[in-house]
Amino acid sequence: MKVLSVTSECAPLVKTGGLADVAGALPAALAPLGIEMRTLLPGYPAVMKAIASGTEVWTGADPVTGTPARLLAAQAAGLDLMVYDAPDHFARDGNIYLGPDGRDWPDNPERYAAFCRVAEGICDGMAGDWRPDLIHCHDWQAALAPYFLDGATPSLLTIHNIAFHGLAPEGKIEAMGLDRADFHREGFEFWGRVSALKAGLLYASKLNTVSETYAAELMRPEFGMGMDGVLRGRAEDLTGILNGIDTAAWDPETDPAITPYKSPKGKAKNKRALQDAMGLPTDAEGPLCVVVSRLTEQKGLDMLADALPALLEGGGQLALLGSGDAHLEHRFHGLAKDRNVAVRIGYDEPLSHRMIAGGDAILVPSRFEPCGLTQLYGLRYGTIPLVALTGGLADTVIPASPAALARKVATGLQFHPVNTDALSLALTRLCDLYAREEIWNQMTRNAMSQPVGWDTSAAAYAAIYKDLVGAA
Repeated sequence: MKVLSVTSECAPLVKTGGLADVAGALPAALAPLGIEMRTLLPGYPAVMKAIASGTEVWTGADPVTGTPARLLAAQAAGLDLMVYDAPDHFARDGNIYLGPDGRDWPDNPERYAAFCRVAEGICDGMAGDWRPDLIHCHDWQAALAPYFLDGATPSLLTIHNIAFHGLAPEGKIEAMGLDRADFHREGFEFWGRVSALKAGLLYASKLNTVSETYAAELMRPEFGMGMDGVLRGRAEDLTGILNGIDTAAWDPETDPAITPYKSPKGKAKNKRALQDAMGLPTDAEGPLCVVVSRLTEQKGLDMLADALPALLEGGGQLALLGSGDAHLEHRFHGLAKDRNVAVRIGYDEPLSHRMIAGGDAILVPSRFEPCGLTQLYGLRYGTIPLVALTGGLADTVIPASPAALARKVATGLQFHPVNTDALSLALTRLCDLYAREEIWNQMTRNAMSQPVGWDTSAAAYAAIYKDLVGAA
């Protein structure tokens, strides 16, 4: 079965979030199941540099700008790629979505509409003999592809984060290649604007998101970001499939960034190394908690700042790595004046591995979280997740309830409601559990034994693909 994965980012070539990790992992996870997946990516500078060279399979005019463009077939990082090299759209340094002013590129609607038109073209033979049996589209950047195909090729749209709609002014309808007749409430219109995501939600053959709980949450107004009605109308076509992680890249036994270990006892050297690297004292009585995250209110980091006294009063420490909202960066810099708080602003992949290996617990207090990957990394490394009861966090962590502790199956802590008071109580309880050595050691062993790879999820995707192709 031939599948074209249409995505705006893909690890390790280009990444701003978890979407890239999923897009990068799926091809290898699906290959043993008889799925031949090629990944369509925009020709950003990082992608063009990574492929070095490729086979030109099409040259012509960009469907939006009319300027020269080409489609390349290439391989990089173990991935079979189709790269749309349109310099007017994608030959830009820095963030792939944002300009130097930190705002969305004003032509993002046109850039990704053109990208989706190329996905349609590949289905129509643009890439020569290779034609996909179906396309798998990811988030709003790829969501117009099912609209352009209009059922000619089966399509699956995965919602990684419904907060981003790909909105555009009505005046861009023609430039994006859309039919103005579809600009209405039952079409791609959303409060007077074009929504690329809504178009995909309406036209894709099937829909899925990245956890069962998030799939249910999306049909509720408080989580659906205005799309809950559309999704309730397509409830029979919407499923939840948990993300997995790359268990080769995230393996405590072989990770080159850390002192490798096979059991929780091996974490001690990594904890000491992390404390030394972050300037934290080594005599703290409580748990060393780590955060590796974007610093946004969606991720609940404002709540964590408010709840931090509960951790520190329990003898705990905090090591944080991330960047994001300026006011949160400033606030955590201020909190780092405490000797038991260390903050690094920025992104550092090797350091993220060292932090997750060296931490006793990893904190993920998100207000909403489609799936979440950091709690899965924590489980893999025996770093106890403390998470909000939402989305994929609810689906991946077995909370330390009295029953779960009695049965010796708990892998972490959950808190609800998702507010500062509940988080403070959870941090206090985390410190209490850490002090109970036998229970804590059991939880870390449980965490490291949890399946967090792609096997089960890949099989679920393969089943959807089979249904789509069979139905066609």
